[in-house]
Amino acid sequence: MNVHFIAIGGSAMHNLAIALSRKGEIVTGSDDEIFEPSRTRLEKQGILPAKLDWDVAKITTDLDAVILGMHARIDNPELLKAKELKIPIYSYPEYLHEQSKDKIRVVIGGSHGKTTITSMLLHAINKLGINVDYMVGAQLEGYDCMVKLSEDAKIMILEGDEYLSSPIDRRPKFHLYQPTIAIISGIAWDHINVFPTFENYLEQFDIFCSLIDPNGLLIYNSEDIEVNRLGQKYSSKLKAIPYSTPEFIPTDNGTKLTYEGNNYELKIFGPHNLQNLIGAMRLGEAIGIVPADFLTAMNDFTGAGKRLQKVAEKTDFVFYKDFAHSPSKLKATTNAIKHQYPSRKVVACMELHTFSSLKKEFLPHYKNAMEKADIAIVYYSPEVVEHKKLEPITKELVFDGFGGNVQVMNETSEVLAFIRTQNWTNSVLLMMSSGNFDGIDYDALGEELVQNLK
Repeated sequence: MNVHFIAIGGSAMHNLAIALSRKGEIVTGSDDEIFEPSRTRLEKQGILPAKLDWDVAKITTDLDAVILGMHARIDNPELLKAKELKIPIYSYPEYLHEQSKDKIRVVIGGSHGKTTITSMLLHAINKLGINVDYMVGAQLEGYDCMVKLSEDAKIMILEGDEYLSSPIDRRPKFHLYQPTIAIISGIAWDHINVFPTFENYLEQFDIFCSLIDPNGLLIYNSEDIEVNRLGQKYSSKLKAIPYSTPEFIPTDNGTKLTYEGNNYELKIFGPHNLQNLIGAMRLGEAIGIVPADFLTAMNDFTGAGKRLQKVAEKTDFVFYKDFAHSPSKLKATTNAIKHQYPSRKVVACMELHTFSSLKKEFLPHYKNAMEKADIAIVYYSPEVVEHKKLEPITKELVFDGFGGNVQVMNETSEVLAFIRTQNWTNSVLLMMSSGNFDGIDYDALGEELVQNLK
């Protein structure tokens, strides 16, 4: 196969390009900007474009397929040329389905928990030596590429994102995978620039369920009201299995989980993480992994990348970073920290960074999202709001949206100054963002705080 990527530098696109190249396909690509780590990884694979620009000369009838990334515009010259030559054009998820249409497709969906559940399942699969193909949305420890495609694997594990597929395909990505086995971990309104009402957002998960193979399986979180409704609805149409948070107690090093009379020592912690674990276990069971084997394999799992990732630790101080940015993720992550460290002061800092989070109308959805924190900081950059062409927001609007009990800051230096003046004895620092608070080096900050502790 001769495959060309339009916007090859994207975080998802470059992983797929590398996977196809490793599979033995001829891969070319173009982009007008490629950042790290995409640049170095593409270069190492030998498929980094020689120059940054769109080049219609790369679009010829020799191509078997063109894969179009979200970064490209609908008037992209390479896209227009591919249409003119009638070359098959695929979105990223559409091509993944094309590569896995003869396999058992396990699709992990949900507003939160997708990456964690996918990571947990892959961790167990890897330890138990099961051959699968996969696509996961975050960089995982021990993997140098987040997509694997092969001819011999009979199973494909797919993280099912509900965001749009491509500039010319406005369907949510997870509508294109047509699962054999699916899970929904939770539903909390997100991507309001695409799904303007909660009802519209909820409908996407209903459609996702309707696309599961009639002889397939839906695994659903019965503790989530909306997910449970869908599980009940589709239980009359296909096999449906509920799951919920298991019995567990915190330990100094993580968690002791009790399942079917046996205890399992784990490094992960928090009710939400343990709930995700049981969802992943049910997926494993659906592809032939005995629950006891799955839980035993999870004894050294420390979490998905940027999900409750430990940055620094010393005696009675620990610093975590997390990707959480939506209200449900903030609440679950903050609650997990306080549940694990009930006697410590928890300082939670979060950055409003995404399109949804910076919209004035969405701010009330954050009410009490960090109520479990002893001190809560909310940071946003007015320049980012302006760059996203959104209506300006004020500190007062943010304060009211969170229901009070937060300190609102819009200077990175202000956040750092606050952190540096805190007494971190018997404390936990939690920093949550899909960005980095406009330039905070977490590792350097963690080292500084540890060194300053007596």
